[in-house]
Amino acid sequence: MSQHNDITHEHMLELIQQLNDYSYAYHVKDNPLVPDAEYDRCYQQLQAIEAEHEDWIQADSPTQRVGEKPDSGFENVAHTVPMLSLDNAFDDVSLEDFDQRICKLLEVENVTYCCEPKLDGLAISLRYENGRLVRGVTRGDGLSGEDITSNIKTIYSVPLSLRTDNPPPVLEVRGEIYMPKDGFEKLNALAAKRGDKLFVNPRNAAAGSLRQLDPKITAARPLVMCAYSIGYVEGWSQPASHYEGLVQLGEWGFRINDLMQTVSGAEGCIQYYQMLNEKRPNLSYDIDGIVYKVDQIEQQEELGFIARAPRWAIARKFPAQEEVTRILGVDFQVGRTGAITPVARLAPVFVGGVTVSNATLHNKDEIARLGVQVNDYVVIRRAGDVIPQVVQVLEERRVEGETSQVSFPDACPVCGSDLEQVEGEAVIRCTGGLVCGAQLKESLKHFVSRKAMDIDGLGDKLIEQLVDQELLKTPVDIFTLVEKKDALLAMERMGQKSVEKLLNAIEVAKKTQFNRFIYALGIREVGEATARSLTQHFVTLDALMQADQEALVAVDDVGPIVAQHVRMFFEQEQNVLTVQGLLAAGVEWETKVIADAGELPLAGKTYVVTGSLSQFSRDQVKEKLQTLGAKVSGSVSAKTDCLVAGEKAGSKLTKAQNLNIPILDEAGVIALLENHGAV
Repeated sequence: MSQHNDITHEHMLELIQQLNDYSYAYHVKDNPLVPDAEYDRCYQQLQAIEAEHEDWIQADSPTQRVGEKPDSGFENVAHTVPMLSLDNAFDDVSLEDFDQRICKLLEVENVTYCCEPKLDGLAISLRYENGRLVRGVTRGDGLSGEDITSNIKTIYSVPLSLRTDNPPPVLEVRGEIYMPKDGFEKLNALAAKRGDKLFVNPRNAAAGSLRQLDPKITAARPLVMCAYSIGYVEGWSQPASHYEGLVQLGEWGFRINDLMQTVSGAEGCIQYYQMLNEKRPNLSYDIDGIVYKVDQIEQQEELGFIARAPRWAIARKFPAQEEVTRILGVDFQVGRTGAITPVARLAPVFVGGVTVSNATLHNKDEIARLGVQVNDYVVIRRAGDVIPQVVQVLEERRVEGETSQVSFPDACPVCGSDLEQVEGEAVIRCTGGLVCGAQLKESLKHFVSRKAMDIDGLGDKLIEQLVDQELLKTPVDIFTLVEKKDALLAMERMGQKSVEKLLNAIEVAKKTQFNRFIYALGIREVGEATARSLTQHFVTLDALMQADQEALVAVDDVGPIVAQHVRMFFEQEQNVLTVQGLLAAGVEWETKVIADAGELPLAGKTYVVTGSLSQFSRDQVKEKLQTLGAKVSGSVSAKTDCLVAGEKAGSKLTKAQNLNIPILDEAGVIALLENHGAV
């Protein structure tokens, strides 16, 4: 805007409040109130006002989140109340002992505890005076820490002012600053693209981001702050329980963890541990344990402290997700698409709840980036069901003469075929195709998998035996196994009933769906969703096989690279012969003519399915929703149109309720599907 004569100081304050409301809804509640463009428009308007009236600028204005660099390093500041460490419980027995000790000291039979996920980040203390943020200090040694206020202000989940008209005169809030997993992956991907050093894990990335002398660097990092306690307060009577205090912080504008709960006694603490341990792999952030705190503040004060830890709190760690071990050697595996993957053979180590003896090294470029050598000591990481991977080489422990370079093979380690590397790709592939035994086995395993042709009874070990005995050379041979019944009966663990069951499953699999058939072919980059988009767009197999690059790119969700893979697949004579052979063997599907995918009843809608269902599996419900044009996502966000919630829906249900997203139970989704003829 060019004229500001009509702008009043009151209008500017209203604009600041409006922008802070937008920021709170987006960064704390995960529930955007307006599009990004509207926020940007209001932000630019505020900038213009402040440029003309510099004396009006407020400390809690969103324009003040990124300040100037400090003249030197960070100043050390003493904490008003020390930030103490916690004692640890390592098993159920330790937790029961802690509970018994607390009950004895308090002379009560039962205690209520507040349970919170122990976020794997950096502890911070925020000081507010009359509702305005005046200082942010790291934990440091517990007694004092570094003043990183300029960097703290760049984090949008940190309120610059409390959302209340009657704030405490002084309030110190303790919390954890962390980096979500997706933000960490994007940060490392950008660093790799620039050729910069990668961060080992999200915690290191968060800590490194907070200690940047230039706040603009911190502002560019995807950091989040979650409050976990009130550290100190003046002129305000805090609630009687720790849990209620956190709820109050949430009302004042802080992000608090939606998985925190109050429980009764040691049994409740143990049940919470089991629940959170199950959820842990699917959380969007790293946690390394749980913190249990006596919930009643009066009881906390009665229990007091020992040394540098409170008597009323204890942490229980999860099994470590990172450990140090040694690389004994490197093997090279060949995948379904011919990708050569280096796999480190490790000295066995217990990590993430299991004993690990192998870890992926991804590709040749990753070996070079890490600088891995055989006999190196390395840090490996395993989170949930994720394949263990080497994340760091401990070069300081390398002994000259004891390590050796990793030699990448010149030819396929399985079939001896030449290797190729497409320009712009890091992966090196075998050119052997179905001639390569490794690719054939993996291709067949994919072909018969549940989301592809779904042939029950044709497991991995049986496929490997059939390929080794040359009874399976292409997917077409699966449908000729009925002629090789005697050979099947001679297989290990294959009796009369098993063979009959397998042959019946093969016969049933002949009647499939077009999208399942295309997915089963194993075309590079063509997953379930892309296969569905391709089949809905082209309707017939002939149309898809004859489509050129331009026609393929016109399909929703298909880019130039995927289009090239599809085009190349159907240009290979061997692949065309395989498709024709499958059709000749009796594989068929019903052709459903759809004039336009946009005409489907749920087109443009995003659904999430969670919890356990009795009449259908989650995958079946997802597939039926997709046939009606819906996009099915794995996580709830403000863009979700509807949540299908079965029994024990968990955190996704809670988040959907907080975002006011429509929710269907099992009866509701069945009614929806029946209404559109999908059942």
